[in-house]
Amino acid sequence: MKIVVIGGTGLIGTKLVKTLSEAGHEVLAASPATGVNAITGEGLATALTGADIVVDVANSPSFEQKAVFDFFETSGRNLIAAEKDANVKHHVALSVVGTDRPNANTYFQAKLAQEKLIQESGIPYSILHATQFFEFVGGIAQAGTQGDQIHVSPALFQPIAAEDVVAALAEVTTGSPLNGSTEVAGPEKIGLDEIVRQYLGLKNDTRQVISDVHAPYFGAEINDQSLVPGDQPRIGKQTYGEWIRKPGNLR
Repeated sequence: MKIVVIGGTGLIGTKLVKTLSEAGHEVLAASPATGVNAITGEGLATALTGADIVVDVANSPSFEQKAVFDFFETSGRNLIAAEKDANVKHHVALSVVGTDRPNANTYFQAKLAQEKLIQESGIPYSILHATQFFEFVGGIAQAGTQGDQIHVSPALFQPIAAEDVVAALAEVTTGSPLNGSTEVAGPEKIGLDEIVRQYLGLKNDTRQVISDVHAPYFGAEINDQSLVPGDQPRIGKQTYGEWIRKPGNLR
């Protein structure tokens, strides 16, 4: 099959292109870096010519409210129009666990808007909701930094390695369209505050982590239900302890 990966040069996209190519598929990594821009429409028609499947793993460069909505809604509409012209048979999107939960932050709301465009497009589709990646624990710590302290919610979440997300995404991509969504998460639930403490400890960072139930998670307060999957998610293989001890993963 010819598979076009939108956002194909990013963290997830690069790994997905490699996985699908090794499985014998014709895979095109589509991004502004390769001359394909889902926001302006540049190169989309050419990239999608003959494509059977489009996988959208592109991410907004900004989390500011207007910018993030503009990104996902504009790219979503452009992709859907180009896919209809190219007679694409399966649209796959990577989204986030928790987009439909109460008090979701702006980023989650923008992803939900993207999902609605996909659901209403008429194109057979699959949406994979993933929990937060291990790779972004450092970003969570940075977002909570206040001087020499880091304020983080103790709310539970169930983070996952990017490569385990890619394995699930490759399976969804090459399967029949779900015309719905499925979830993937890591094998362990852990408090945000606790994983940040582990991360800092391994980096010999002595800043104090303050467990704060009111600490926002990228703009919104959360609870133990906000960031965890439902009853029957796909489960990744690696725990955080296993993943972070692999060379190159502690950054």
